[in-house]
Amino acid sequence: MFWVLVALATVTSFATAWALGANSNSPPFAPAIGANAVSTMRAAFLIGILAALGALTQGGSISETVGSGLIDGVAFTSLAATTGLLTATAFMAFGIYTGYPVPAAFATTGAMIGVGLSLGGSPAFETYQRIATFWVLVPPVSGGLAYLTAKLLRRDDIPETVAIPVLASVVGGIVANIQLSIIPSPTGAAQESVAGFVSGTVPVLTVAGVDIATVVVTLLFAAVSFQYIRRRTQASVDKGIKTFLVVLGSVVAFSSGGSQVGLATGPLENLYRAELGLPAIGLLALGATGILSGAWMGAPRLLQATSREYAQLGIRRSIAALVPGFVIAQVAIALGIPISFNNIIISGVIGGGLAGGSAGVSRRKIGVTLGFWFITLGMSIVIGFGLYRLFAAVLGT
Repeated sequence: MFWVLVALATVTSFATAWALGANSNSPPFAPAIGANAVSTMRAAFLIGILAALGALTQGGSISETVGSGLIDGVAFTSLAATTGLLTATAFMAFGIYTGYPVPAAFATTGAMIGVGLSLGGSPAFETYQRIATFWVLVPPVSGGLAYLTAKLLRRDDIPETVAIPVLASVVGGIVANIQLSIIPSPTGAAQESVAGFVSGTVPVLTVAGVDIATVVVTLLFAAVSFQYIRRRTQASVDKGIKTFLVVLGSVVAFSSGGSQVGLATGPLENLYRAELGLPAIGLLALGATGILSGAWMGAPRLLQATSREYAQLGIRRSIAALVPGFVIAQVAIALGIPISFNNIIISGVIGGGLAGGSAGVSRRKIGVTLGFWFITLGMSIVIGFGLYRLFAAVLGT
């Protein structure tokens, strides 16, 4: 029975990762497709590769939070992991089928809390406080950053040959500081950034508590990014913007994989690492493979639909929505907090829309979206709790 449950939990985790790859990782490239900067099939190919790489190199922190940080006093068994993943996947399938915005992070977090309570665990209130605070801040922060970005792009006194490269430099500076498991850490940390690696390998030089090496590497990445996009926009504003859309879509897709894979692999953390003794990279590889196959098999159809929506939004508003998505996703990964990309992108679209006036921003749609976020979280806790009790009674475990 044990190995049957292990197999079932593994298949369920893979299916969840497949659904995330097919749906949650598509928005980053939709603006580029809408602007005819890249074809649908090439975008789906890139999404799969980039999201899978993000899952392998950045997925560990959120996977650990979902797997061991949501409940105190108990460890998730194979049956518990299967129950939680089935509950979360059912919510996501409902959202896809009905068109209602069901965030994967809310569904998975709620389901695993419900299953953990049903196992006899106690609530991890400190973790809940951190997660809730972050979730509450996402809409105003994402919307606010998108609003400011859209305002920058709409200013007549700032040409696009300057505005777009400035945004590219911001993205480049952040890339220099994102944590990656493939970069060796001089301090022995599990993950390290390019800037951190350089800082740890050169003589320490600080001024007023600021690491000079980190600042220099960050500014170097920012300068290279600025200059590259600057040359592209000077040659042709249209081609420069399209290049930036592809680059921005790439880094957001990479971040999406790192932030989403933990929703599929987290419930199996105890099973794979403690009970089976497998390395963390093995579990992340399972999730990355699921995301890759989901993106290649399921993303093209969704990309065609979402690209039309982004084409209606316009290139500048699309950029304004994606820049905050990249920033917030990387902060969430660094803190180990599960997030919903739909939450970030929807908030960014609203903020970008407000920069041009209230037209096109439906208060009813905002209300329905927020309502479903809360309903998803509450109902997933209840269903996860009850479903595990039912399965345990039927199987006699």
